[in-house]
Amino acid sequence: MSRLSFAGLSAGGLAALIALITGALCLLLEGTVPWLSSFPKDWVLPATDLIGSGVKSGLTFLKPAARLFSALMAYPMEAANDVLAFVPWPLLIAATVALGWRLGGIRMAALAAVGLGLVLVSGYWPQGMNTLALVAVSVPLALLVGAGIGILANELPRLRGPIQALLDVMQTVPTFAYLTPLMVLFGFGPVVGLIASAIYAAPPMARNVLLGLQRVAPEVKEAAVMAGGTRRQQLFQVEIPAAKVQIMVGVNQCLMAALSMVIIAAVIGGFNDIGWEVLLTMRKAQFGPAMLAGAVIVIFAILIDRMSATLTQEPRPLWDGRIALAIVAVGLAGSLAFWSRIGDPGSYHMLDPVAQTLDSWLTDFTRTNAALLTNFKNTVMFYVLLPLRIGLDQAVLPFTWGFQWTSEMSLWVFGLAAGTGAVLALRGRVTLGLVLLIAAGILETGVSQLPWPFVLVGAAALSWVAGGPRLALLSLVLLTTILVSGLWERALLSLYLSGAAVFACALLGGGIGVLSALSPLAWRLVRPLCDMLQTIPLFVFLIPVLMVFQIGEFSAFLAIIAYAVVPMIRYTRQGLCETPAEMIEAATASGATGWQILRDVRAPYAAPTILLGLNQTILYAFAMLVIAALIGTTGLGQSIYLALGQADVGLGISAGAAMAILALICDRIVQGFAMERKKALGL
Repeated sequence: MSRLSFAGLSAGGLAALIALITGALCLLLEGTVPWLSSFPKDWVLPATDLIGSGVKSGLTFLKPAARLFSALMAYPMEAANDVLAFVPWPLLIAATVALGWRLGGIRMAALAAVGLGLVLVSGYWPQGMNTLALVAVSVPLALLVGAGIGILANELPRLRGPIQALLDVMQTVPTFAYLTPLMVLFGFGPVVGLIASAIYAAPPMARNVLLGLQRVAPEVKEAAVMAGGTRRQQLFQVEIPAAKVQIMVGVNQCLMAALSMVIIAAVIGGFNDIGWEVLLTMRKAQFGPAMLAGAVIVIFAILIDRMSATLTQEPRPLWDGRIALAIVAVGLAGSLAFWSRIGDPGSYHMLDPVAQTLDSWLTDFTRTNAALLTNFKNTVMFYVLLPLRIGLDQAVLPFTWGFQWTSEMSLWVFGLAAGTGAVLALRGRVTLGLVLLIAAGILETGVSQLPWPFVLVGAAALSWVAGGPRLALLSLVLLTTILVSGLWERALLSLYLSGAAVFACALLGGGIGVLSALSPLAWRLVRPLCDMLQTIPLFVFLIPVLMVFQIGEFSAFLAIIAYAVVPMIRYTRQGLCETPAEMIEAATASGATGWQILRDVRAPYAAPTILLGLNQTILYAFAMLVIAALIGTTGLGQSIYLALGQADVGLGISAGAAMAILALICDRIVQGFAMERKKALGL
């Protein structure tokens, strides 16, 4: 990897110096050269309109075939609905409990019985079955497409790079961005949700199939060749069975992605499923029923995750099949014996009092603690989020901070940062000193008000340090496309909110991860919470924050943190726990304290893993940012959501592509630093 050096500066120091000089020039010339701070509208290209007209022309050409495919997919969709609606609930619960027994024994069977029992008494059984029908049809389609892509990438190495890039784009493009062109292409209805779900769920399957095939031991492949099998026989009879465990991981991830996307697709489906119930009750501010419907989604997610996760384990004997058959027989006998008394499962609203109690309790809680909640929200908004967004110069007002910010205060901030930076430089921490100066400039100016040359040069310089000139050029070109497309201001707003959430996740998740690594008891308490948060679909995260803090940017900020904090916790703990025992023993023998071992031994060794956790947190934050547009964010997420409502394909694709570009650049930069740390540690 290429590295820069100049006048004794490291690559990071030189990159920081270049970014600092660019930012300083932009601030100094702001009055005389205004286009440095605000990109002229005359320079903006009509990219959104061009993309919209071009895509619409292509979609018009494809629409007949798409509508035919949609009509064909309606048959299995209706068949799945009819089957799940016809099967009596005692038999369906018994079959699920029997499957749980076969896969995981009595604990899995009990989980299935309790979970589906709660779904039944909630009154959302018909809507739940409609949701499962969507999953039952979309998942096989996603598995087929994903497996085909993975096998193709494995068999044709020349296509592997482009396919990997395509999968990266598919996983970084926001979910709502899929829906706009699909809505134009296929129209409204549940089939559109089915297709969107299959598209979203295919990449995890493709990645795991490719990874599993690549990890097949060379001696296994050689044995298949020596046996005289054809390439097809080698692939399907030897390599795919050998990669079964990794492929089953793909099946698990595919199932969870499909369920998550089915809920989001309810926005354009208008189908009588759980996603629609959640959306409808949220719009009516019926938070008790919204939580109840959201709990049904969580139950399905946990059951699907736990049962499919058993397929990812090494083959082991299944539990006694005779007991499973007996459970099914009991369910069938009960259905036949009480056929006339079963009634409509949608009428079993036994948990309605719970929902009503929750609604009234929440109303009383918010009224009683309105002042406290408002003060907490305003404190974070006025003293953290608003300064990050528009800078201290504009955020510090008599209305917010009690006094007016002045230019003299700005000089004091820069002077203090410069003095601290000079002290750090004298101690050999030149890069840290320069970064401190840059941070002071960003805080004074605000992320959404940053001059575009500074952002371009800073991102390119950081990319050069992380991944060399190719990544720097890629970042520069991709960010320039956002700049000239007219989406720059909205992109900076998205970068501000997601960046603030990621920083909060790094502090909160990193701290919890460290505590979990040091204390097994803490991890026993934290792990179930992490498991639950990772199985909750994105949509459901909006309900609790909306219930307490209402619509607004602060609610979106909390929802992003709740969704994105888990990878930071898990990867921080994993990295710290993977430190070799001999390194810890050597440090202990040299007289190091526990804090010194954590700081000087375990943390440096865990840095690559922690950086990968940060990378996942960033991607999760961008994914949630678009969903949070439903409750009051600005920026690209709001543009994507508005494009969906207006069927504006050009705006939807452009804003989705801009969001994917930001996520992709952040992903590549963090991965570059993680790889550099691995090389430094000899891993």
